[in-house]
Amino acid sequence: MSGKTASTFIAKSTIKASNLDHRRKINFNIGKYNAVVPQGKTQFNDLMAVREHAKNTKWNAVEHLDVMLETFEKNISARGAKVIWAETAEDALKEIGKICKEKNCKTIVKSKSMVTEEIHLNKFLEKQGIESIETDLGEYIQQLDNEPPYHIVTPAMHKSKEDIAKLFAEKLNVPDGLSPQQLTLIAREKLRKKYTEAEIGITGANFIIADTGSISVTENEGNGRLSSGFPKTHIVITGIEKVLPSINDLALFLPLLATFGTGQKLTVYNTIISGPRQKNEIDGPEEMYVILLDNGRTNLLANDKAREALYCIRCGACLNACPVYKNIGGHSYGTTYSGPIGSVITPQLRNLKEWKHLSYASSLCGNCTEVCPVRINLHELLLENRHESVVEGDSPVSERVAWKMWKVASLNRSMMNMANGNLKNKVVNTMFKAWTKHRADLDFSQKTFNQMWKEERGKNS
Repeated sequence: MSGKTASTFIAKSTIKASNLDHRRKINFNIGKYNAVVPQGKTQFNDLMAVREHAKNTKWNAVEHLDVMLETFEKNISARGAKVIWAETAEDALKEIGKICKEKNCKTIVKSKSMVTEEIHLNKFLEKQGIESIETDLGEYIQQLDNEPPYHIVTPAMHKSKEDIAKLFAEKLNVPDGLSPQQLTLIAREKLRKKYTEAEIGITGANFIIADTGSISVTENEGNGRLSSGFPKTHIVITGIEKVLPSINDLALFLPLLATFGTGQKLTVYNTIISGPRQKNEIDGPEEMYVILLDNGRTNLLANDKAREALYCIRCGACLNACPVYKNIGGHSYGTTYSGPIGSVITPQLRNLKEWKHLSYASSLCGNCTEVCPVRINLHELLLENRHESVVEGDSPVSERVAWKMWKVASLNRSMMNMANGNLKNKVVNTMFKAWTKHRADLDFSQKTFNQMWKEERGKNS
């Protein structure tokens, strides 16, 4: 299975990397992102201190995750919300299915949520005969095209405005060649009707606030507020790692997420929800459920080296910085979370043997670590995944033998001196075919280090 998953990844990435039109669109959109992020960063007097403080806050939350989550459950339950703990994706889907059945649900409106993509919620609801509508414009575009999100923050990043106009013409029977403004108005007209029809609204959570028992949702379109406020029932699905100790932490994390996510100083809509409609309130859902999803996250938590990946706030900055992502695109990864963070967490969340190839899909340039707002050492965690896969015996015998020979030779100077450069080139470039398949042949010096050392000393004596 591991070989099949890896070979599929290689096949998809090879096709995408040679697609110049695809690369042009991605680099155009990421270029716009790169132009505005420096403006967002100007709101911080000492950005490195801010990032370090954010990392320490997430460290505190993750190190005390059990206490934080129980505190959150106690506080939000006191205001009438029902908290459900889901160990697996199947558990989460089962609970959602129960709620939908109780409410005789036919239509769901859903705001942008990577966790719902992770558990393949829309496919599950479709099988139950329930219409689930993505209300984020990017997600709506992807749903029309029957594609998963391409990017953590900008789901349709790989599409041009011409691509979207053509898609709308095909799927919605509107004239082709419409402008982005016209396309947005059409989407708004279609979606607005669904908010009033839906029995249930589903959102994710950017942050879970322990001390107040709240969830924080940040977005730019207002669809999150409509999805959580219009239907009679609101379901929140979130990973357990999203917790923050205090509501005061949002003063740091909301602008940090906005700047590194989209280049804004603050996202347009920032909503704090602390339960269903209260007795003295005139609007909001009658019932609220919060599903806390594990789905492999405790595997990361148990790994003292890899648990740092749980600090991620899903800003997508590492994807925009990654030279590999910019060439092969989000869909090549074959998993919900793409780019550097996806390459780190997917093998840990799912199966290291099956997904270890993602941790090798990296130049190890360190740019992902450089841009991470919470300073996760992403390139080091990629190396840690590689190390763990070798320790677990997931590397092929031929690879282990080759590196064993390399180690023995490298630690034996007399052995290294036995062969000239031509012989070394022939042996290495013939044996390490997997290395040279996508790289230039190694070219050893014709003289050994000892020879050059003696010659230099002879000149200076």
